Amino acid sequence: MEIMNGLMHGINLGGWYSQCVHTQEHYDSFITEEDLKRISDWGLDHVRLPVDYDLVEDKNGNYIEDGFRRIETVIDWCGKYGLNMVLDLHKTYGFSFDDGECESGFFDNPSYQERFIRLWEEFAGRFGKYSDRLAFELLNEVTDREYCAKWNEISAECIRRIRKISGNIRILIGGYYNNSIEALKDLDMPYDSNVIYNFHCYEPLIFTHQGAYWIRSMDTSFRMPLRDSYREYAENTAKQIGQFTCSLSKYDPEKVFGAEFFEDIVAEAVRISEERNVPLYCGEFGVIDLARPEDTLEWYRMICTVFDRYGIGRAAWSYRKMDFGLVDEHMKDVADEVISLL
Repeated sequence: MEIMNGLMHGINLGGWYSQCVHTQEHYDSFITEEDLKRISDWGLDHVRLPVDYDLVEDKNGNYIEDGFRRIETVIDWCGKYGLNMVLDLHKTYGFSFDDGECESGFFDNPSYQERFIRLWEEFAGRFGKYSDRLAFELLNEVTDREYCAKWNEISAECIRRIRKISGNIRILIGGYYNNSIEALKDLDMPYDSNVIYNFHCYEPLIFTHQGAYWIRSMDTSFRMPLRDSYREYAENTAKQIGQFTCSLSKYDPEKVFGAEFFEDIVAEAVRISEERNVPLYCGEFGVIDLARPEDTLEWYRMICTVFDRYGIGRAAWSYRKMDFGLVDEHMKDVADEVISLL
């Protein structure tokens, strides 16, 4: 499987230019140049920068120059400190993975789709010159499986038009069910050799999202240890989430959860990667700040060992806050060890 030099060990800058209150005060204070230096000093090789269209477009589609300047500043900081960068469009006009954003219609509206592609043409025209250290991620977490065929069509046209401007910049693409591993098989064959298949991994969801307030069925007081039996995982999932995001039926219910789980869930992705000769990248993975820090460390140890074994690039979610922050107070006793695994 091809290894993506420069995009192997990274972290997300979530909540800075996406999933945020879009104000100048927030932009100026949430992340600073010192944070980029700190990430470089850790020895990581890249950051993933999620941005909402609100940063660079108003509701009518007019471009906001300050937003583009801010992205270029981050690219410059990354260059200064020897970091690469993934530019991730986290929300486009008419679509967000988060229902709370009240964006809809993208997959049924050709004008919204054209606006999306034109924004990527604008990004390519402004930032394509940084192709030696910048990658584009077309859209974060397509949700419904029914969007699959349309997303393949839209993304292919977007890549075709980006390629007229920037012929060799790396482009990341993920599939339905919020960039699930399951969706990779239903992505079209890579457009060219500079396309990367992208997935997210928060499995087992009942552990990584224990007590999560945004899961409607979840008891926010619910907690569980990592090293529980597969029976407990199944029962807790059924009670708190109501459906499985991955099957646990193959495991001995009395066996304690272990690294074999991660080996199994990446197996199909690795097979697809090898068959299609396309690199793999996990753009988000992490554990909610309600889990015990020592369990969080062990979870990272398990999943990163598997990523290392198969040469899967990745970016942890997330640097600060966002309910997963690695530099926040709850992680202080284990942060250094977690960061060494990334």
